[in-house]
Amino acid sequence: MSHVPVDALFSPLNISVLTISDTRGFDEDGSGDLLAAHLSECGHNLMERRIVPDDIYQVRAVVSEWIARADTQVILVNGGTGFTPRDTTPEALTPLFDKAIDGYGELFRHFSLQTIGTATIQSRAVAGVANQTLIFAMPGSPKACAMAWDKIISLQLDSRTRPCNFAAMVLPLATPCSSRHATHNEAERV
Repeated sequence: MSHVPVDALFSPLNISVLTISDTRGFDEDGSGDLLAAHLSECGHNLMERRIVPDDIYQVRAVVSEWIARADTQVILVNGGTGFTPRDTTPEALTPLFDKAIDGYGELFRHFSLQTIGTATIQSRAVAGVANQTLIFAMPGSPKACAMAWDKIISLQLDSRTRPCNFAAMVLPLATPCSSRHATHNEAERV
């Protein structure tokens, strides 16, 4: 089980938020508002926020722009992960991934099952790493965004979460999980 030691130091990350919608503008973007508020409340920095239509190439263009920037460490994408013909967020993102984070989608569907039942099978939440930038995509409903943030993403972006977190992948001089375990085990042998 994950835990946060009281003596560990928090390291804020630079996060951009992308909303995928054919109909919403910033005034109607409850999911983008929620993610921006939650990440700021946790102590992270909101770098940029945009809304683009459900278009595979526009989504890919914005995410490509952000992963090319050295100051963006995490991208949160909401919307376009369903099963309709216009939902193409996974198809836009997965070619960009250097490595997929398969467990994110699995865990998202596990938590969703408890609230929406078997309809969770239509969720195509995906995550991956591209150019040392973490990318998490989730459905566009505020409830789904809150669940993804509260139960999965916020914990993995908190550099204090043990035994492992994804912040270590994007922070300079951070110690990867396997090294932390080796150091911890070596300390126990002394």
